[in-house]
Amino acid sequence: MTGPLDGITVVDLSRALAGPHAAMLLGDMGARVVKVESPTGDDTRGWGPPFVGPEDDPVSTYFLSCNRNKESIVLDLKSDDGRETLTRLVRHADVLIENFRPGVLDRLGFDVERLHELNPGLVVLAISGFGHDGPEGGRPGYDQIAQGEAGLMSVTGTGPDEPQRVGVPIGDLLAGLHGAFGVATALRERELTGRGRVVRTSLLASVVGVHAFQGTAYTVAGQVGRAQGNHHPSLAPYGLFHASDGPVQVAVGSQGLWVRFAEAFGIDPADPLLATNSARVGNRAHLVEVIDAAFASWRAEDLLARLAELGIPSGKVRSIDEVYDWEQTRSQGLVIDVEHPVLGRIELPGPPIRFDDNAFGGGRDTHQPPPGLGEHDATVRAWLDEADAADAAAGDHP
Repeated sequence: MTGPLDGITVVDLSRALAGPHAAMLLGDMGARVVKVESPTGDDTRGWGPPFVGPEDDPVSTYFLSCNRNKESIVLDLKSDDGRETLTRLVRHADVLIENFRPGVLDRLGFDVERLHELNPGLVVLAISGFGHDGPEGGRPGYDQIAQGEAGLMSVTGTGPDEPQRVGVPIGDLLAGLHGAFGVATALRERELTGRGRVVRTSLLASVVGVHAFQGTAYTVAGQVGRAQGNHHPSLAPYGLFHASDGPVQVAVGSQGLWVRFAEAFGIDPADPLLATNSARVGNRAHLVEVIDAAFASWRAEDLLARLAELGIPSGKVRSIDEVYDWEQTRSQGLVIDVEHPVLGRIELPGPPIRFDDNAFGGGRDTHQPPPGLGEHDATVRAWLDEADAADAAAGDHP
């Protein structure tokens, strides 16, 4: 496979979502990713419904979401063969990804010192729930727990008394994204130093790291953000409003846009209650009533067309099926075709990055389907045999 990370080998010891997502992103960019699974497989192979395929060999769509562009080998890391094979993988890898609870990999005999003894250039990505140290560093982490503990649920929902989780496991996904970024940075550093290092992130860190204005509102101004439904706490009008036949979203991000918007829909832009952004934020309930009344005679489709004419950022609220059937989504390489060994040809969500010489997402010429459990046992072991033989001939190691 070609791609920016062609020639990089990743050993993915992680399971569930954060680590597998990081490994998948690296695989999308051309890295070879060897997914090491226990004899029972990654946890997400059993997460469902929905399951698809034959009843005697069902496939979890959850697993399909985070394991494209990988090979699978089964290892029992408590067995001699499992530890020996992992040792060989480490010697020939560039990156190792793990999301065990802190200390688990050490007890298996693969602490950081041992990993770098085997391969001084190895970049290690360790993802945890709440960090590898600190007073609560050993806590297990799952996405919804982290969303709550990291404050995200307190600013999401219809109001402060009804906290809501985000509709996707955003803590896991952000940890994977930050982890992949850390790995890419460490690989660049290795080009200069010849040494690998440990990259650490956590679900807690990844959610706190995207608090953005909600974070500085507290750290600088002492204001604690609260859930406010579908309206922005610092900009107005910026949120969800109602046409006669459904919701529309409008984002008026400047005073010039406000004047243009207000005049087009019969609202006095100089009304003292609405004249400035601060006034509109302070009188949001009144503002929403005024705009909903102005929109009440419009069909959503016609309203969105008029807003587009005015240059007012706006949009509809699409369901998931509408998103994947949308021509714009497909034009961006966000849906890919792969040939699955059990399911045949299927469509998967595609990589979110495109390069200038690539018409579809990611850095590869083609994408590979998520692997079956142990599907690549033989080919990975054959590759290790060849790599070991080449090193022995060169006198690099036994």
